Amino acid sequence: MTTVRSKSLLAAALCGALAVTGCGSGVGSSSQEQIKLLVFGAPEELAAYRTLIDAYEAARPGERVQLVEASDRKDLLARLATSVAGGAPPDVFLMNYRFYGQFAAKGVVEPLDGRIAASDAVDPADYYPVAMDAFKWHDQQLCLPQNVSSLVVYYNRTLFARYGVPEPKPGWTWNDLVGTATAMTRDGRGLVIKGTEAEGAARLPAVHGLGVEPSIIRLAPLVWSNGGEIVDDPDRPTRLALDSPAAREALKSLVDLRLAYGVVPSDAEVEAEDDESRFLNGRLAMLMTSRRATTNFRTITGFDWDVAPLPVYQRPVGVLHSDAYCMTRGSRNKDAAWRFMEYAMSADGQKIIAATGRTVPSHIETSRSPAFLDPNLPPRNSQIFLDAIPTVRALPTVSTWPEIEDLSYGILENAMHRGDRLDDVIRELDAKSRPVFARGENG
Repeated sequence: MTTVRSKSLLAAALCGALAVTGCGSGVGSSSQEQIKLLVFGAPEELAAYRTLIDAYEAARPGERVQLVEASDRKDLLARLATSVAGGAPPDVFLMNYRFYGQFAAKGVVEPLDGRIAASDAVDPADYYPVAMDAFKWHDQQLCLPQNVSSLVVYYNRTLFARYGVPEPKPGWTWNDLVGTATAMTRDGRGLVIKGTEAEGAARLPAVHGLGVEPSIIRLAPLVWSNGGEIVDDPDRPTRLALDSPAAREALKSLVDLRLAYGVVPSDAEVEAEDDESRFLNGRLAMLMTSRRATTNFRTITGFDWDVAPLPVYQRPVGVLHSDAYCMTRGSRNKDAAWRFMEYAMSADGQKIIAATGRTVPSHIETSRSPAFLDPNLPPRNSQIFLDAIPTVRALPTVSTWPEIEDLSYGILENAMHRGDRLDDVIRELDAKSRPVFARGENG
């Protein structure tokens, strides 16, 4: 691996034009080197990027980075689109591979191959290929991935010990998950809830066994593990393909968590308190989500928690969660933007973000270091994330994928919480996804 060496983000007007609040580091600087970095995240995540920026500015006197904070993913996408249309884009933005295709297709993102080839600090061989490949568009490297996360099952070890339920172990199956979630779903007296609401099992439980959202990105690894596919052609998809027996079985298993077993909160309960907050408050035994929740969960003081791998149908398969630093083609200070990207992607930069709990570093050496695997910081079993990398698959890179995720979420939500017939759900997903895929451009 190469030795990483140190090298010596929207315009300020964008903050005003878009009524940006929380524009952090670098505000008021008159430096010609100031760049703007657009990100979104929970307060703990945003604090991680402020830590990175502070370290960069300390290591590179004269360089300035302004953090532009979006409230959520939709806000980030809207701000980026608006700023590009207005001619004042950020210099760098952080985005998941599932959503950057719409900007890649419109030529918003600056290709990086030339800069990478000339760099002493960024060597593609130092990074996990599955994350690098997710940000290639028409064989060009458009963005540099900071993380290579996957879905895991977070679980409340204190609750498991209280109720004498064995903790999840590597190699556990979907049936094991259902049995464990059932055993952990408790009423206000600590009793196991039996039956379903339809059978009159009545009381709202004090603890739900599992939290998992009814979304494509949660369903995908279950379908793959069962031998099915999410789309008809992973390279050039034209529709969602959940009509195979393997995919249909996985979908039924997901919705049955609510309909048959009642181990996940109802839609009304999720509306009142999202799954992550419910886990934080000790009222959710397990939660299926990615590494980004770790930063928030490290604020927990009332109980012990850890992570377990996804349950298996036929074989272990994970779904890639990866965000990358992307440079806008319209950046007015590309050299300064690249210097920041080099630092953020270096071992030093990735250790800073990894230490906050936010990422599974894409930099291979850093991912195996104490910065990520520190046994004194939860989760103890962070190795689970690294063990999953060889099994991880990426979802399709298509410019209209965000629309596909959005339309499918409502349909899957109705299936899980309203009990819509699976055959109708599958037909509706197929019919509604086809025209959206047809409008899309593949990477």
